[in-house]
Amino acid sequence: MLKSNSSHHLYGFTDLKSLNERGPLVISSGKGIYVFDIHNKKYLDANSGLWNACAGFDHPGLIEVAKKQYEKFAGYHSLFGRLSEETLTLSDKIIEVSPFDEGRVFLCNSGSEANDTMIKMLWMLNLRKGNPHKRKIISRINGYHGVTLGASSLTAKPYNEVFGFPLKDFIHTDCPHFWKYGLENETEENFTKRMADNLETLILKEDPNTIAGFIAEPVQGAGGVIPPSKNYFDLIQPILRKYKIPLIADEVICGFGRTGNLWGCETYNINPDIIIASKCLTAGFFPMGAVIVKKELADEFQDISEKEEEFPHGFTAGGHPVGCAIALKAIDIIINEGLLDNVKYVSPYFHERLNEFNAYEHIGETRGIGLMAALEMVKDKKTKEPFEGNMNMGDKVANMSIDNGLICRPLGPAIVLCPQFIITKNQIDEMFDSLHKTIKEAFV
Repeated sequence: MLKSNSSHHLYGFTDLKSLNERGPLVISSGKGIYVFDIHNKKYLDANSGLWNACAGFDHPGLIEVAKKQYEKFAGYHSLFGRLSEETLTLSDKIIEVSPFDEGRVFLCNSGSEANDTMIKMLWMLNLRKGNPHKRKIISRINGYHGVTLGASSLTAKPYNEVFGFPLKDFIHTDCPHFWKYGLENETEENFTKRMADNLETLILKEDPNTIAGFIAEPVQGAGGVIPPSKNYFDLIQPILRKYKIPLIADEVICGFGRTGNLWGCETYNINPDIIIASKCLTAGFFPMGAVIVKKELADEFQDISEKEEEFPHGFTAGGHPVGCAIALKAIDIIINEGLLDNVKYVSPYFHERLNEFNAYEHIGETRGIGLMAALEMVKDKKTKEPFEGNMNMGDKVANMSIDNGLICRPLGPAIVLCPQFIITKNQIDEMFDSLHKTIKEAFV
């Protein structure tokens, strides 16, 4: 491995102490669900890159589409009423496969940008409707929504305190993680009711007339793969409707198949007003994000924008023709070439193997859905007491796993697995057998 001081690269979301000791893992190539470093060592990448490489790292159809589009029309913007035909086609396709019958799509370069775009849309809409104080957006503790200014303020993770986040008008409510936050002798159903009651109390405290929206991931991804507690969305959606608060579903991780349905909204019976998409939208072959707005809200925003003569917002590469061509192919691959079917087929076996880890003394909980899962490591299983220094144990196990040829992601005290949609049962065995080896070595 290269030493970290051998490069001018500035590392983000990296345990720098560990990096200085070990150096970076420098990846040279990828084939299927495997990647190879500059020394040609092979690793099973159990994180699909960063949740997104759902079709593997060398899908020939995606590569061919990218080549053809670069030859046809290599790049353009989508501003001032000028855009590529691929941009329009993709927007239509996204609405076609979305939970919405009709609506509009705004394309950008990432989930972070999509969430910032969504915030600006809601703020502009309310300001021009004569509600200048209707700006607050509620997100959830441990929710992750990106790294731009607005998205970081939505992201209720402790590390954002170093930037002075959240900014004004961003407020945080409970994380629906029953295993971690449930009270002694509290049933999961009662826990969920408490989460809903707390949300309504917060809305009333802040004043419903000041709240522009509520955002939630169907499954909290970068918070540690936290599925909602039982009936969670069934209880909170009536509260949001009662106070006329738009629901934004952040499907950046869950969208396009990760939970076993095309959308996490389908998995948890969520009826959103806005959907945020990215990650698997292009199968990791191009940076792209999308704000998908249902018809009623889209029509209202379109009317306001026409009165203002424009929506003064956009990105140079938003709606890039190459990215749009790749996204169209990625959607086709997921839906029509068996990727979503394979997620449904292998997921039960994936969770069967995952459940084996509940037998370990220092695994407090295994959790997940579809092809996403986490193993939470604890010092004391009975009391759920964590190890000292949240990052240390996760990073230790992740590094040991790399040494054993498996790439998995540390998220505080948890190890996260989110393999590619093309993974086979034999490869699931390879992944979990390797992780068993690492866990046994870590807790000797």
